[in-house]
Amino acid sequence: MNAEIFLQVDNYISDLLAKEDKALTDTIQSLDKEGLPQHSVSANQGKFLQVMMIACNAKKVLELGTLGGYSTIWLARALPDNGKVITIEVDKHHGEVAQKNIDNAGLSSKVDLRVGKAMDILPEIIKKNEEPFDMIFIDADKPPYTEYFNYALQLSRPGTLIICDNVIREGKILDKNSADEKVQGVQRLNKMLSENKNVTATILQTVGAKEYDGIAIAVVNRI
Repeated sequence: MNAEIFLQVDNYISDLLAKEDKALTDTIQSLDKEGLPQHSVSANQGKFLQVMMIACNAKKVLELGTLGGYSTIWLARALPDNGKVITIEVDKHHGEVAQKNIDNAGLSSKVDLRVGKAMDILPEIIKKNEEPFDMIFIDADKPPYTEYFNYALQLSRPGTLIICDNVIREGKILDKNSADEKVQGVQRLNKMLSENKNVTATILQTVGAKEYDGIAIAVVNRI
């Protein structure tokens, strides 16, 4: 088995169950045009997020890390008519590109894009004491993943689904002496999940268009 067969199988799945339309392919193309990194989820991973949303009947979703809006579009399309995605992006230029892509997909009414540091915006959301989120997708900078997760818990209810992307790092998480701050960040998260009694969690290894990585999935038991 090698990376080529993993990519072919991922494409097979996407062609069957996660076909991209023009709004999605335009979004991917916009990343190159605007100088953004190609770090979006794959089409199959986008469909996975939709399946998770439908499974937990998500009407209110939080996303950390918008990039060009690709995953945001997948999330927003799985919402009911009265649903909303709040997505947070630290980079102003990324946010501008994402907003154009969201508008192009006809989803402006369902997406509230906020530009700034999540560590500043999340406490503001908590202070408003609004209804909790049904699902939270964390796909932002890796060093503060644990802090993001702890904020996510404060914005959750029993049954909220919290998904964290890129937590295996091509197996680099096995290196206990890694000097890579991204690896260290997800190592802290993964260890915390193993000890946190407020959630039931596991990690799924992933292969395919985005090579070798993993997704942490946690269901909130109590707050």
